Amino acid sequence: MARLAQTAGLTDVQQEILSTVRDFVDKEIIPVATGLEHRDEYPQQIVDGLKELGLFGLMIPEEYGGLGESLLTYALCVEEIARGWMSVSGIINTHFIVAYMLKQHGTQEQKDHFLPRMAAGDIRGAFSMSEPGLGSDVSAITSKAVKDGDEYVLNGQKMWLTNGGTSSLVAVLVRSDEGHSPEEAAAKPHKSMTTFLVEKEPGFGEVRPGLTIPGKIDKMGYKGVDTTELIMDGLRVPADRVLGGVTGRGFYQMMDGVEVGRVNVAARGCGVAQRAFELGIRYAQQRHTFGKPIAQHQAIQFKLAEMATKVEAAHAMMVNAARKKDSGERNDLEAGMAKYLASEYCKEVVEDAFRIHGGYGFSKEYEIERLYREAPMLLIGEGTAEIQKMIIGRRLLEEYRFQG
Repeated sequence: MARLAQTAGLTDVQQEILSTVRDFVDKEIIPVATGLEHRDEYPQQIVDGLKELGLFGLMIPEEYGGLGESLLTYALCVEEIARGWMSVSGIINTHFIVAYMLKQHGTQEQKDHFLPRMAAGDIRGAFSMSEPGLGSDVSAITSKAVKDGDEYVLNGQKMWLTNGGTSSLVAVLVRSDEGHSPEEAAAKPHKSMTTFLVEKEPGFGEVRPGLTIPGKIDKMGYKGVDTTELIMDGLRVPADRVLGGVTGRGFYQMMDGVEVGRVNVAARGCGVAQRAFELGIRYAQQRHTFGKPIAQHQAIQFKLAEMATKVEAAHAMMVNAARKKDSGERNDLEAGMAKYLASEYCKEVVEDAFRIHGGYGFSKEYEIERLYREAPMLLIGEGTAEIQKMIIGRRLLEEYRFQG
């Protein structure tokens, strides 16, 4: 085995794409990632390189100028990119969720208008569900859209937008009680939500009338990529920018996109864990104690064995979830399992690599310090472990329903 996390059954094209991405990561991302992260600096040169490689169009159909590749290819590319720096994989994740939602649910006019420019990387996507007071309870959304002629007027505050500043298109989920009585909207909140495609200028402050993107949220890790709020105050959006052209379908459109996002987060966990393992096993062979490399101590070998096994297991589950989605089958069970396992194992592998480094792991001079601050984001991104376990548990009860 040349290295961990190999994937069987890939085509020559998939292998060529992954080889190109891995080479880019090794040469253009890993050498500069820690410096950029410590400065919380947006990796513009790296993003330009990804644009040149065509990665912003990886899953967008060829008829719109993309490469038309599968979710599996995308997930494996994300795994490689996260191995270099997780923040970069976050930049493309939200872009692809929006592109996927457009491809699956958009009107023909919306696809023709947005997808070619998204494939070229000229339009960058972000999506917005969360709000300051709701956490994982999407049904508690209070942001609202009200019909006014041929437009909707949007008001409310959204939270935790990845690419909130640098994006130029945001898919925003809000409540739209059009066609529902207050009683119906309260009883079935998921059926009174709509996704709007909101175009804006990149940057911070008032980026279009009625829409403000405050400055970046300062975070423990996951730096470089901008995470922001979004404030709508009388934001006017044309009716033809309702995703799919029909109100009331937003929750289901977003959940479809989030399944792609959960495979992405699983892939990120795999990539970060792989890098942590690489750093740990290399340091274990360089560091000497009691007259020999610490890699020759049984306690360290046990740690390395556990780490490698977790990397392999998480990768296998991530690949399975991606392939299930590509087949057109329902994959919420597999995506939930993959996201849950990969994020938990990532945390554990990173911590073991940190322990192997000893005191040096606490120094900003060593890369493992950055990974140690990045891994916790995966525990909460695209749904916490508790949310994943709820999804998994419900699906298992559907599959194994007792007929007594």
